[in-house]
Amino acid sequence: MTNIGTGPGRMRQTQVYVRGLGGERPAVPTAPERLQAAAQAKLSAADFAYIAGGAGAERTLRANLAAFERVRLLPRRLSGTRERDLSVELLGETLAAPLLLAPIGVLEAAHPEADLAVARAAAAENVPLIFSSQASVPMEACAAAMGDSPRLFQLYWGTDDEVTRSFIRRAEACGARAIVLTLDTTLLGWRPRDLDLGHLPFLRGRGLAQYLSDPVFRSRLATPLPAPAVHPPRTPALLRAGAELAAKGRRFGLSLEQMQAAAARFTATYTRPDLGWDDVSRLREWTHLPILLKGILHPDDAREAARRGVNGLIVSNHGGRQIDGEIAALDALPGVVAAAGDLPVLLDSGVRTGSDVAKALALGARAVLLGRPYVYGLALAGERGVREVVQNVLAEFDLTLGLLGVGAARDLGPGHLAPSTQP
Repeated sequence: MTNIGTGPGRMRQTQVYVRGLGGERPAVPTAPERLQAAAQAKLSAADFAYIAGGAGAERTLRANLAAFERVRLLPRRLSGTRERDLSVELLGETLAAPLLLAPIGVLEAAHPEADLAVARAAAAENVPLIFSSQASVPMEACAAAMGDSPRLFQLYWGTDDEVTRSFIRRAEACGARAIVLTLDTTLLGWRPRDLDLGHLPFLRGRGLAQYLSDPVFRSRLATPLPAPAVHPPRTPALLRAGAELAAKGRRFGLSLEQMQAAAARFTATYTRPDLGWDDVSRLREWTHLPILLKGILHPDDAREAARRGVNGLIVSNHGGRQIDGEIAALDALPGVVAAAGDLPVLLDSGVRTGSDVAKALALGARAVLLGRPYVYGLALAGERGVREVVQNVLAEFDLTLGLLGVGAARDLGPGHLAPSTQP
């Protein structure tokens, strides 16, 4: 019999169909819309709103998806290969595939095992995970669960430089391969889904694991802050929020009073509206790790980043969660790639499928970050759900390459796009 070849695409298809003979169905839906709908049906209204919501009227969130809709792939025939090489080079290392798991905060909103389940899934599927500053599990625990698998650390730079430097030291000690400095959240965007529910998870102690486990942040808890201008009404809901804070505190050896101080201090210090280019230069002096800047959309910012000695860029609008009506990340990608020179450029925001990965690479991205889909998988089936989402995306990417007539991910380029969508 002729060898029809192997690869993640054929392997995943075979696994699903053969198990289907015995009546077994995948743990998560394969179509992005059904995946999101299934997660919504399982999650509370507040948790789903935090995960799925965008800024303002959510025009940017929709624009990210529409940008992928507009790009058209152009296959060549009679040029396929039995196996495809999905690997790409990034920061001097070879990744098995051009896919990283994006940093997502407050993963406990999706599943009790939160970041730990995602860390195990990433290691099992051999894809890098970017630890979030707003994680629900400390980076040390996630690193221990990953063994030698690649991980990076996403940094939100707050107003306390010593806490920032402590996070960097911990990331270095955890084996992070790079620091991913997020630039588009120097202020929290206007998010109506959360506002309409009056729900900010950090006030309940959620998503604060990096801070609650940080020695410098913890040393600040006895220092009083100015009295808040607004106080919550004394209701049963407030008592439940206090109980949630107390339970969280027990996990970190903190009293209810200390947890209240931690939530207040975090909300008062975690954003830095005046973050500037000179801070990027300072960060370069603080760490030996490569630095990626996440949130770049303007070509001039790409050029300045190259002058500042960073090691890579991530084109992102934070999944549409920050500015309503800004440019779609995929639409910004070609201009940033052209301005970045030799810097590798990754794409975040709007990636849902394997064909999306192919489109991003054809437009110049070295790799992509996958965000909400894996969180939906986490919500539905924990670690297994994350693994299946990753398997599905990479399977479709592999099949897309084969059907395009492309033998290697690194060979994708403008020639694989219809002329009307070429940069």
